[in-house]
Amino acid sequence: MTIRFVCQLRTIVIDYVSQPVALSRWRCVPGSAPHVAKARLTIVAAMTVWTALGVHTPFDPTCTLVTSHVFSPGTLAGIRLALAIYSLVALIVNIVWQAVVVDTIDSFFSYFTNLTYIGLCSYMWASSVQTIAYALHVRRFHTDSGAQREYPLQRWPRILQFLHLLLWSTVTTFPFIVTIVYWVLLASSETFATRYSSWNNLTVHAMNSAFALFEVLFTRAGPMPWTHIPFLILLLGGYLGVAYITYATQGFYTYSFLNPKKQGALLAAYIVGIAAAAVILFTVVWCITWVRNRIWKKDASEKYDQVLMGEFKA
Repeated sequence: MTIRFVCQLRTIVIDYVSQPVALSRWRCVPGSAPHVAKARLTIVAAMTVWTALGVHTPFDPTCTLVTSHVFSPGTLAGIRLALAIYSLVALIVNIVWQAVVVDTIDSFFSYFTNLTYIGLCSYMWASSVQTIAYALHVRRFHTDSGAQREYPLQRWPRILQFLHLLLWSTVTTFPFIVTIVYWVLLASSETFATRYSSWNNLTVHAMNSAFALFEVLFTRAGPMPWTHIPFLILLLGGYLGVAYITYATQGFYTYSFLNPKKQGALLAAYIVGIAAAAVILFTVVWCITWVRNRIWKKDASEKYDQVLMGEFKA
């Protein structure tokens, strides 16, 4: 009996991976074992959760994450790699400068700007590697064996696929928050006081948004599902904890508007306002990518078999 159940469960899992649409139509047929029916429903529920998070089966069948409406795969790979290298060099220079010259490295990871830029750098490296892999196999795009297996992420575990999508959502939302907050609330006469401060502030407070805007306008990624918004809010809330832990351990506020003694009730307005800004920016990015895909829909249909990532149904 146990062996039979294991075999049935194995069949269910194989069907889930290979034919999710058929699986979603399963019903508990009369006479089926209760544990088998329960296993089927559990897998269907799991599939529904992943789909809600943007992880479809098959994953990214038209390779939206590694292609562009404007650039060839090779060109897109080159641009992403260049941005990845620049952002990594900028991080290294910044870390060395703070460690050797100004001796403020202890607080480097306490700043949302730096954490966001690390995320941006990480995404550029991850996306460039995936795009390079796709570009190297682009000649097999229309073959039966390669149509759904064009780059490594498509074969990786679902959790990694979800994290890649969520990372895209963060790097197309948080950099804009950093740029707006800095130039509206934090910029001062010291912003361009030296060559280093000028370069560094332009890199992490202006070019960061330019990198994000490139992803929004010139790739086929997105729009991401609305279910990513709670994760963005959780990440912002997590950073709030980091900021106050920094104050408790190092005695300073990373950003002056987080000081409750100075801001009073206005502090709550800042916190809620930044969270609201994240939702608004996510919505704006969603709309831009949706319009972008609509504008290029005919071209995409001819190239990518008329299936857009945002419209794929599991």
